[in-house]
Amino acid sequence: MNKKLSAIVLAATTMISGVLAGCSGGEPKASSPAPTGQQPAASSPAGKTTVQFWHSLGGKNGEYISAMIKRFNDTHENIEVVGTFQGSYDETVTKLQQSIAAKTAPDITMLERAYVQMFADAEVLEDLTPFMAKSGASKEDFPEGLMGHSVFNDKVVSLPLNRSTPIMHINKTMLDEKGLAIPTTWEELKKVSEALVIKENGEVKRYGLSMPYDTWYPIAMISQAGGKFFNDDATSIGFEKGEGVKTFKYLKDLQSTGALYYPPAQDSGNIVNQMFTSEKIGIMFQSTGVMGSVKNNAKFDYVTAFLPKDAAFATPTGGANIAMLSDSAKKDAAWEFINWVNTDPQGGQQFILDSGYLPFTKKMVESDAIKELWAKDPNRKVAYDQLQYAVDTNKDVAWPQIMQEFFKSIQAIMYDNKPIEPTLDTFKKEAERLLSE
Repeated sequence: MNKKLSAIVLAATTMISGVLAGCSGGEPKASSPAPTGQQPAASSPAGKTTVQFWHSLGGKNGEYISAMIKRFNDTHENIEVVGTFQGSYDETVTKLQQSIAAKTAPDITMLERAYVQMFADAEVLEDLTPFMAKSGASKEDFPEGLMGHSVFNDKVVSLPLNRSTPIMHINKTMLDEKGLAIPTTWEELKKVSEALVIKENGEVKRYGLSMPYDTWYPIAMISQAGGKFFNDDATSIGFEKGEGVKTFKYLKDLQSTGALYYPPAQDSGNIVNQMFTSEKIGIMFQSTGVMGSVKNNAKFDYVTAFLPKDAAFATPTGGANIAMLSDSAKKDAAWEFINWVNTDPQGGQQFILDSGYLPFTKKMVESDAIKELWAKDPNRKVAYDQLQYAVDTNKDVAWPQIMQEFFKSIQAIMYDNKPIEPTLDTFKKEAERLLSE
């Protein structure tokens, strides 16, 4: 086992479950307990090839992916895919690392996109390029904005599956009452957020803007300000020209006037969601993955829009990819399932229609089913259209460790009111140390 992989996964186990950037933010979480990580005994009829597939979706989304697997099994006589829920993204990564060391890894796995490079660097993910070529598939079949965590060292080591991005969720009724337009820039967002504030006896009763406690949103804003999370050489941070300071100063200025409500770290996504649907905030930055639940609970005109721009529009991506393990003895059967998910309308496309995640192939986007969905629910099209501005600049094997240090900086600035520049200077030194290891 690659030593760096082992060290990083060990560090990952100390993280708060669900806080991984891009998979927190109040998306529906699994409520059932995670299994032990042992593969279930194969019960497929004689002559069938059993393919083990680990995933991280519980609750309704778990039901949707189980239904997708059943549709595959019902239409493939010689292959039986066994889907096993392994808990959160973090828990799945830890169990996967352990199973690789024990030679008991699944054939295919769902893998949170920020962890893909770590496993690719350990050379435990299969290059899908030859399989794609035999099936007539190519990288161009997928939206470019979702492929940032798929290719490493010229190898396609994972493909998009349940993917999301942060987006701006808006109580348009609230804005209309004030005669306010939907903001498209940071400056407009500041004016709108401040105009929505209601105070009584010095206490804020309604805030303009909120977002979950997560690295996702500061990273998005650093990119919007013209920076990158890591520099191009991955030796240091990529926001040394003031983009990080500008981002946090903007947020602290809004926080000081009551225009921004920054929630407690624990369960922050659900807190923000509830405040938005109960009209205690007018705008929230949140995942595309909560649009369904927000729509069901909102008693007002609910719309979505791109995250506002500063120097440019930009958004990171989130969610997970699907990958094949190099040690699998059933690669052809595993690929048949992956390819079916990508190409059959009853595969990933139906899962997308059911779950609310983003369409992950161009063929899906062009399908009548997706077009009809977008006609009925334009908010979901906004989420896909924002992919043209998708950029992930925090890709590095050391990201899980560096993420923890960035969380410390967010806590210090947003909760403890520590000075921004010295805090980010400290973070820079820690990031450089981890990047050099």
